[in-house]
Amino acid sequence: MEQGIVDSVALAGSTGANDLSIWSLFLRADWIVKLVMGVLVLASVWTWAIILDKMWRLRRLETRALRFEDAFWSGGSLDDLYERVGQRPSDPMTAVFSSAMREWRRSAAKGLVQQVTARAGLQARIDRVMQVTLGREMDRLERYMIFLASVGSTAPFIGLFGTVWGIMNSFQAIAVTKQTNLAVVAPGIAEALFATALGLIAAIPAVVAYNKISNDLGRYGGRLEAFAVEFSAILSRQLEEGE
Repeated sequence: MEQGIVDSVALAGSTGANDLSIWSLFLRADWIVKLVMGVLVLASVWTWAIILDKMWRLRRLETRALRFEDAFWSGGSLDDLYERVGQRPSDPMTAVFSSAMREWRRSAAKGLVQQVTARAGLQARIDRVMQVTLGREMDRLERYMIFLASVGSTAPFIGLFGTVWGIMNSFQAIAVTKQTNLAVVAPGIAEALFATALGLIAAIPAVVAYNKISNDLGRYGGRLEAFAVEFSAILSRQLEEGE
């Protein structure tokens, strides 16, 4: 350990120590600080990949939901709509619609729609199927959100750990060399503070994106809930009319 500190001090006094570029700070850092920096860089890259994927997917789902709702409320036959989009649902809203229509058709094929005593059970099954489908689809959309929350809450502390370790090395360098000259410890402190900066670079986008995407997912989930309730009311009215 002491030999490593001496080497760091010698490097700090060299001409290369004056180079405070990002790459130089990384190369001169202690191996533990390098590990911290590497973890934070990987976390930041993965965070941005998740953010871009979620934003693109939500935008696409909103577009598809608008298109499906236009077709659903156009007054056309629900059976025809099911034949077009229900066989292979491409988004959560069509998946909810497809699950309800599938249960409706199965019950109609068995003649349960015409049986008064079986209508209440059919309505309950349809509602349950839609809720299960809705929950499953939302779970898929919320995948990796816990990673964003984890990065947002832990990345600053991981960076702080790298900073504390780097500063400890700098103070140990003072003890070894018996020099209080700032030029001896300045590069080490710069490397340590760079770890904190990386932690913030990873955490800030993760927190902002988590709040934004969570809000968008909540709004989209509410839209699915509203559709499920409306569709359930339509099917309930058809049951009461004996169709």
